[in-house]
Formats: sequence, structure tokens, C-alpha cells
Amino acid sequence: MTKTKLILAYIANDRARKASFKKRTKGLIKKADELCTLCDVKACAIIGNPYDNEPEVWPSNLRAQQVISEFKKLPEHVQSRNKEDNQSICQERIAKKEGKLRKQYMDNNQKELTKIMYMCLVSGAFQNLSLASSESLVFLLNQNIKDVGRRIELLQNTLFPSQDNVE
Repeated sequence: MTKTKLILAYIANDRARKASFKKRTKGLIKKADELCTLCDVKACAIIGNPYDNEPEVWPSNLRAQQVISEFKKLPEHVQSRNKEDNQSICQERIAKKEGKLRKQYMDNNQKELTKIMYMCLVSGAFQNLSLASSESLVFLLNQNIKDVGRRIELLQNTLFPSQDNVE
């Protein structure tokens, strides 16, 4: 059974939001405990609680303070090695989205050129194309010709093996 994508949005209903907070807090603490047990690492969790003045601390205040002080004793480059803030997370997301956008732009451009190519081949009207479109169209035509040539060669080698291999 596959999980559906979780829609992250503010829960307007107070009672449902509080129940979700408790359930997720419990799950987060369970994961931290599993991480400590299975991977033999030191971890702590401090979760600010909007429904109570005291934050929820796991495993205990004293143990959490020990883990934090051990972490702060590490050199700065070790501390910041896996640290991420909102800005770096946003920059990563922006970079990924820009990459997807570039890829989509290239795909759209390729499809548009293919459409123009077929329209020009059917109608024979190449006069209305700009210089850039003409150059791109020539490149696309040459690429298609090379692809067709490779396909023909592959089919010939598959259907009609060379005489050198038969003898």
C-alpha cells in the first residue's frame, strides 16, 4: 500500500490541531528514541509546545543539556556540516525548481520546433520564420536526419548481418 502525498497546511480546527500536535510530537520522540537505540547515537529533542508554557524535552532536561553541551564543544565546521536553515532550504528548492523550469523550457522549445518543422514541411512556407527559428529548425532537421540514419543502420545490421560474420 503506497502512502498518499501529505498536504501540509495549517489546521484551522483547534481540537484537531492539538490532537495532531500531540500525535506528531509522540511520533517524533519515538523516532528519536529509535535513532538512539538502533544507530547508537546521542540525540535529544526539544519541542516548543503552544498549548503549555514548558517545552517538551526528551529524554530529560539534564540529558538534553549534556547532548547540547557536547555538540557545542565540537569545532564550528563540524557543527555546521549538516546544519540547515530556512534560507539554505529555500535556496535548494529554488535551484531544483529552476532546473525543472529550464528542462521544461527546453522540452517546450523542442516540441514547438517540431511543430513548426512539420507545418513548414506540409505547407512549404519557410518565409515567416525568424533567423533564430530558422537556425534552430535547421539544427533540429539535422538531428532528426542523424537519428533516422542511425535507426536505418541499426535495422540493417539486425535484419541483414554483414557477410564477414556469416563466412
